[in-house]
Amino acid sequence: MQAPALKTLADTGTSGWTPLSPQVLEAARTAAASVDSEGRFPVEAFEALRAHGALGVLADPAETSLARVAADCYALAGACSSAGMILAMHHIQVACLARHAAGAPWHDAFLRRIIDQQLLLASSTSEVGIGGNLRSSLCAVVSGGGRFSVVKQASAISYAADADVILVTARAHPEASAGDQSLVVLEGDDFQLEAGEAWDAMGMRGTGSGAFVLTGAGETAQVVPVPFGEIAGTTMAPVSHILWGAVWTGIAADAVARARACVRSRRKAGSTELPAGALRLAEAVEKLQMAEARVRTAIAAFDWKTVRSPDFAEVAADNNLKTSVGETCLEVAQIALSICGFAGYARQGPYSVARHVRDLHSAPIMIANERMREGAAQLLLAQKPRLGLFHDRAAD
Repeated sequence: MQAPALKTLADTGTSGWTPLSPQVLEAARTAAASVDSEGRFPVEAFEALRAHGALGVLADPAETSLARVAADCYALAGACSSAGMILAMHHIQVACLARHAAGAPWHDAFLRRIIDQQLLLASSTSEVGIGGNLRSSLCAVVSGGGRFSVVKQASAISYAADADVILVTARAHPEASAGDQSLVVLEGDDFQLEAGEAWDAMGMRGTGSGAFVLTGAGETAQVVPVPFGEIAGTTMAPVSHILWGAVWTGIAADAVARARACVRSRRKAGSTELPAGALRLAEAVEKLQMAEARVRTAIAAFDWKTVRSPDFAEVAADNNLKTSVGETCLEVAQIALSICGFAGYARQGPYSVARHVRDLHSAPIMIANERMREGAAQLLLAQKPRLGLFHDRAAD
């Protein structure tokens, strides 16, 4: 069942936007059950996405639109949660390169190849021994003679075996502190993966987020010429929270569409009484619309062309976007489950939302919400939050 289109995302700066075709969404939707049950990469969806030219949007200055890719992630997640999340993760990495490496000859050529070859990018930021803190690394880039090498014991790399490229964080050099990090680009011939703990999770099973020992090497030109700390705060964090939010709202919207169809099936001809579940359906729509509005507001506020470090209030707002949207979408899916009852609990059928609920349980723990709120609380003690229907930055 196809989720309702989020046309308002497309209205936020998407001149010339071509939405994902019905063929792309149908390829993802048809394979979604087997992707989930087998815990495998959604190859059908990504073959269709490559044919559509969807992987290079943020790499092309003429086509760049965060609203467009958010709308794509939303629509794809409604068809297959794992495919939507992988697409979001890919776009996050492309955004980091497009905003921080453009202008460097090697990276300019690489961005062009993302467009031409529809390369799929993955990320290796997590590492055994750092407690989930992406702003800290134990491994280091070792440079010499115009080349570098790196060995990383990654606690998780999503879709690593199916990615064409992996962007890796590491200390800038062996004497660097844990927070002095670089971001390096490793292509297929540049890295080897030794599989560790396998991915057999409750939800988002197609993302394949297993543990690996990654060994890589390349030319020093492949190191992004901006410290990772700047990349993380300026681009990776806000773009991640926007695109993850698009994925989660897309999953929740499909759950609501299924719940609505279930309620409509209970209507009796000629009756004016609301069928069972109708009031809860209205509640679910209320909550989902608020979450969607939060994502749209974040998209509108994000200035792609101006690369600057956010202030404390903006970082807190980014954190709050992630926590509020993730939790709300999970609640919406659980309401949909209560509406559909056993038909929703079933793993198959037009009213099944079992996969939606399982997949959305990943949202609060994909960077723990408790940690995110602790960080936001510290920031809000230092700078007052941005509040008001029409905020004036000059008043801060």
